[in-house]
This record gives sequence, C-alpha cells and structure tokens, in this order.
Amino acid sequence: MYPEIAIRELVPNALLHQDFGMTGDSPLIEIFTDRVEITNAGQPLISPLRFIDEPPQSRNEALAAFMRRVNICEERGSGIDKTIAAVEMFQLPAPEFLVTERHTRVVLYSYREFKEMSTKDRVRACYQHACLMYVSNQQMTNATLRKRFSILDEKYPVVSKVISDSIKEKLIKPYDPTNKSPKHAKYVPFWA
Repeated sequence: MYPEIAIRELVPNALLHQDFGMTGDSPLIEIFTDRVEITNAGQPLISPLRFIDEPPQSRNEALAAFMRRVNICEERGSGIDKTIAAVEMFQLPAPEFLVTERHTRVVLYSYREFKEMSTKDRVRACYQHACLMYVSNQQMTNATLRKRFSILDEKYPVVSKVISDSIKEKLIKPYDPTNKSPKHAKYVPFWA
C-alpha cells in the first residue's frame, strides 16, 4: 500500500534526526488501517515546509556517517524528495509533517480518491508537488497537478480551485506574476 522507498527513507530519518538529549522517548512507528505514523523525539532543525529543498542538517553526525557507510542512507538529503515523488506515483495523499512541543511526526496516508481528500490534503499535495517540480528545474502547472491527482483534462476547474486555495494559504505563488493567461500559468513554492 505504501511505497517501499518512502518507508526506507522516513525510518532512517527518524533515527538520524532524533534528539538524544530528550529522555523517555525513542523513535516510534505506528501502523493503522489508514496511515503509518513515524515519530521521533525533538523538533526539526529546519521548517517542515523546507524539508524538500533545504540541505540536510543532522543532530547526530556520527550516526549519520555510520548509516551512510552501511548504505542505509545517503548524504545528499534527497530522502524527502524521493518519498514525495513515490507518494505521487502511487497516487496517495501527500505526507503530512507535524511538529509538536517534543516530537516530529510524519504521517503517510493510505490511498484516497481525490474527492475523498480534504481541502487541507489537496493544498498540502499541491505545495509538495510545486516543490518537487521546482527542485527538478520545472514549474507546476494545472496540467502537472492534474496528472499528480490523476484527474481528467476536462476537470481542470477542480484543480484550478486547489491552486487558488494554495495561493491563498501562501504556499505557492505565480512563477511569472505578469502573465495574465490562466491557461499558461506556472507556479512555484512560496520560497522560490
């Protein structure tokens, strides 16, 4: 149900980025009927909104070096990119990255049709898709987002609404603000 690469990337991330200074906590993997939650102690060193493009930062460099030597992870910091790309390929809802006072949690959701996704799910997927496109030296369009959601071309207004909602949430912005043609509009993440 879940892409193997997503699990193979997220579990080592939970190990590498945990805060060993916090007592009474260890990485936790919970499997539910509709999702998998991977939790580690400590807040992330970078904003979860920037997990896709920021260079990696590890609290535990010695552990990271060991995990690289035994081929459990790589040092390029592309694990989240690979995870999101695989989730898109499997047509799953976008992963959710949650930060609490003491923990970081990643939630992988099981398959849901587009009509079953909440506005929040759709906006999160739109933002992550825009990020993936941007780090691949491309821009998101209505057509690329339709493909991500597996939506027919004639249903473009539904995807236009997701794009509009994502702009309102200030997660994406027009690539070329001077372009007045919605048909040729391209979008990038807010930080681009």
